[in-house]
Amino acid sequence: MSQSLLKYTRVLEIVGDTIKVRVPLDGSAQAVVRFNDLAVIETVDGHKTLAQAIFIDRDVVTLQVFSGTKGISTEATATFLGHPMQTPYSANILGRVFDGAGEAIDGGPDLSAEPRIDIGGPTVNPVERAVPNKMIRTDVPMIDVFNTLVESQKIPIFSVSGEPFNTFLSRIGIQADADVVVFGGLGLIFDDYYTFRTSFEDAGVFSRTVMFVNQAMDPLVERLLVPDMALAVAEKFAVEEGKRVLVLLTDMTAYADAMKEVGISQERVPSQRGYMGDLYSQLARRYEKACDYAKGGSVTVLTVTTMPGNDVTHPVPDNTGYITEGQIYLHSGVIDPFGSLSRLKQNVIGKTTREDHGQIMNTMIRFYSESRDAAQKQAMAFDLSDYDHQLLKFGALFRARFMDINVSIPLEEALDLGWKTLAECFAPGQLLMKQALIDKYFPKDADGTVAAE
Repeated sequence: MSQSLLKYTRVLEIVGDTIKVRVPLDGSAQAVVRFNDLAVIETVDGHKTLAQAIFIDRDVVTLQVFSGTKGISTEATATFLGHPMQTPYSANILGRVFDGAGEAIDGGPDLSAEPRIDIGGPTVNPVERAVPNKMIRTDVPMIDVFNTLVESQKIPIFSVSGEPFNTFLSRIGIQADADVVVFGGLGLIFDDYYTFRTSFEDAGVFSRTVMFVNQAMDPLVERLLVPDMALAVAEKFAVEEGKRVLVLLTDMTAYADAMKEVGISQERVPSQRGYMGDLYSQLARRYEKACDYAKGGSVTVLTVTTMPGNDVTHPVPDNTGYITEGQIYLHSGVIDPFGSLSRLKQNVIGKTTREDHGQIMNTMIRFYSESRDAAQKQAMAFDLSDYDHQLLKFGALFRARFMDINVSIPLEEALDLGWKTLAECFAPGQLLMKQALIDKYFPKDADGTVAAE
């Protein structure tokens, strides 16, 4: 009989949602339990619950109980299963919803007979990575035109509580030209979970979507497993089936807060603002799953990171910024063109997109920056020149046509709209762009000298 299937009855201590069990060493003085192994905890009245090995000190194993330790006494038993947490993986999981324990919660057909895969594996060998050079279209002009999303990119949406970041994230999942969308919800209230699910269903994309959801009322430790489940499934779809997979995770600050609570229950010494010292490495381990496979598909990771108090120096967004390839700033219902950045956009702009893409992006941002200066002059009651009036008109059009997150237009139409907006405010000679592009794309019927009334 496998020693890993024996029941161990020496429960030494119960602290918070963790219990400590003595597991005798084998003949080679090695523990029979491995880090992250699952165990079934059985109480004296026969109730069973899952737990995970989170710390091993010779023959003492600390287990994190998923459903909490309420009702568990020192008379309970622990049976180790010999493997880490697993999640179902097959074509049948598309269009399904799972909880943080990998169990289907949508009332659909039973998936217990489906193959299961381990979660939390290592990141990809750099030799197997290809240079990112393909764009993921989202039909959001502030992303497609100004902060292009590239396959295999890892990029967060920085926002604050109260902003419509979840609605925005669901719209990206619906509009993105990905083969598979894997969604991971961390500590969601029911309204947000229901909004995500119904929006995917109403848009007709649920058949290519997999959802892993940890709601606010669910066990805290399952919140730590959702990103690993979503990324493990995404990796399988990309490697084995060559799919272009988009992973959506919200909210990574809730993930970091769950790490902090678990660390405190383990009596670990916290680092900055109560977060554990391994916050950076734990976040990086998840984000680095993003990859463009040389012999397969790709995994792109787009997350939401809320900034408590709109503080970008908070440990979670601060560490995230060192890991990811840019960020998207969402505040006041608009995407900030100055705080947002995509470090991989130069790999696709003008190469896989239209030739005027780079010129339109740079020119419009330059004029919008000048329009903000003109708005400050107007607010301080300075006299405005005709050029200032042109800038003010451009700034108003730019905010309405591009920065609003509700705007949804394809990239080529957005570029044409950019030319139209420039033509409504400026003469061709004011653009300081390549003359060949002006001759080809500048609207022929525009007078180009209209100033704001």
